Amino acid sequence: MATYDFAVIGAGISGASVAYELQSRARVVLIEAESQPGYHSTGRSAALYTPNFGSALVRRINAVGRAFFEAPPDGFAEAPLLSPRGALTLFKPGDEAEIAAFLTNGTERDPIHPIPVAEALRLAPLVRPELVAAAAFEPGVTDMDVAAIHQGFLRGFRQRGGDIRRAQPVSALTRDGQGWRVTAGGEEIPVAAVVNAAGAWGDAVARLAGARPVGLVPKRRTALVVDGPEEIDLHGMPLVEFIGDAPYLKPDGGRVMASLADETPVEPQDIQPDDMDVAMLVEWLETHTRVIVRKAPRTWAGLRSFVADASPVVGFDPELAGFFWLIGQGGYGIMMAPTLARIAAALATGGTVPADAAAAGVDAADLSPARCRS
Repeated sequence: MATYDFAVIGAGISGASVAYELQSRARVVLIEAESQPGYHSTGRSAALYTPNFGSALVRRINAVGRAFFEAPPDGFAEAPLLSPRGALTLFKPGDEAEIAAFLTNGTERDPIHPIPVAEALRLAPLVRPELVAAAAFEPGVTDMDVAAIHQGFLRGFRQRGGDIRRAQPVSALTRDGQGWRVTAGGEEIPVAAVVNAAGAWGDAVARLAGARPVGLVPKRRTALVVDGPEEIDLHGMPLVEFIGDAPYLKPDGGRVMASLADETPVEPQDIQPDDMDVAMLVEWLETHTRVIVRKAPRTWAGLRSFVADASPVVGFDPELAGFFWLIGQGGYGIMMAPTLARIAAALATGGTVPADAAAAGVDAADLSPARCRS
């Protein structure tokens, strides 16, 4: 007899959130390879709630999750999970005509407004003014307290009686009658079903189980934090990006956080920033803003994982009984976590997509791993 109904592999935001949801209806063990859950991706996220970005499916999932972030369950967190930030998109001389198309990304619930250049420069005074010919502002973008969200799910899982195993990498997944034996940390754990929430290692875990990979590609994203100009107060500044340029910047505790927004394919690993990427990011900062980098910045890199269509993979494997996929969030994992966790928990226990997600146009077939096997 299985000791647990589900073994969730990976205690980042995806694994923590689905374990939290499953534990209310099943016996769950959450297994993490690292001593610190969320070490590889969740803990390296500079997450923003950006309702108008991502694919149509991602935007629908994120819209459903807004209610959770704005009013989480009692005791989930001690402070608000979202805080105002806003997003400022700038258009260089010669790019002004692109603003009309950009404004169509807004919705009635989350509009994007054109604003005067003078107002844009007031909001982001460290930007070089000669580079700004037009501007648009999206007030609905917010900062997300990633640590509070992640810890809220982990704490809630424990309070519901869940079992967390840390620093126990999974070394074998073996079918055992109608269930599975999960070997982790030298122990064999009998379970009825396995949930693959291993992030960038999703296909590696699948191979351990004998499942066909879904073509998951981890991609490196580089970021840094530097001092801003002493004469400029950065605390109220929105996120800033230039149309047609991938990099972006935002305040970070009185300093400037910036990212290349790069998507460099890599093997799953404890990813580190590439020196050339850091140099490119410093150059971008110094040519687009008044920032002068006088000392080595604090740098880091994270992994964002994608399948071919850039939509998440959620559902039972069509070829391997009891093996459930929850991977491929493509950089939107924090935003999608509450909704994907409820969807995954419902599907994993024999149900259907929850009514609010279904009403928003989220269909199980669009998430299924079967679509990655054509």
